[in-house]
Amino acid sequence: MNSASSPDSSVEFQDIKPDQYPRHVAFIMDGNGRWARGQGLPRIEGHRRGVSTVREMVEESARLKLDQITLYCLSSENWKRPANELNFLMHLLEQYMIEERSTLMDNNVVVRIIGRRDGIPETVQEEMNRTIEMSASNTGTTLCLAINYGARAELVDASREIARQVQQGTLSIDAIDEMLISNHLETRGMPDPDLLVRTAGEMRISNFLLWQISYAEIWVTQKCWPEFSRKEFHQAILDYASRERRFGGLNDSPAQP
Repeated sequence: MNSASSPDSSVEFQDIKPDQYPRHVAFIMDGNGRWARGQGLPRIEGHRRGVSTVREMVEESARLKLDQITLYCLSSENWKRPANELNFLMHLLEQYMIEERSTLMDNNVVVRIIGRRDGIPETVQEEMNRTIEMSASNTGTTLCLAINYGARAELVDASREIARQVQQGTLSIDAIDEMLISNHLETRGMPDPDLLVRTAGEMRISNFLLWQISYAEIWVTQKCWPEFSRKEFHQAILDYASRERRFGGLNDSPAQP
């Protein structure tokens, strides 16, 4: 685990010990359209503004030396949106992959992408691959982008591959356990999220990392993603650090009568 010492001796973090930081923070970035409507702007402007928040969270995560952040960029259900909005999202994704490379490299960030590639334009995929390759030798925070991702589809794909190996006789049914399933998911090799942050006040998981967030702490803010800032991010981390994580066990405090 990367050492997450108190950033710049910040007063708000001075009482947090290194082992109280989340290793991995996952974000459900919600509210771009609502924020735009509230500003009297078209929905696409909310997505454009949301990219600035992504940059801020990436830079802050690198500064805090978090192991990983995962951003829910595009769910497999989002293809139901209007074609013009989807086209703009693809353009924005391609633009991000090109324009943010210097920021990613300056912050020593490793880029990984999970999700099916179906429906993503070839030119966008090429830029995605180029950014992944360019950052592969970095050693800092991992930025995992969930693009055209759905947790149920991920579990289906893993189940099919495991069943195929059993059918071929290369895997025994008795060898199937939690670790084996984890190793067949797209997130294999990544730590499970410790903290799940959702913006825009929605109280649902939305088919995001269903297997991986089994023991994640959940933190929800009314702020929409374009207005989410370091302040809210710090608040989420502080709240996480104050929680007692028992993973189904009991704490050491005396039993209450």
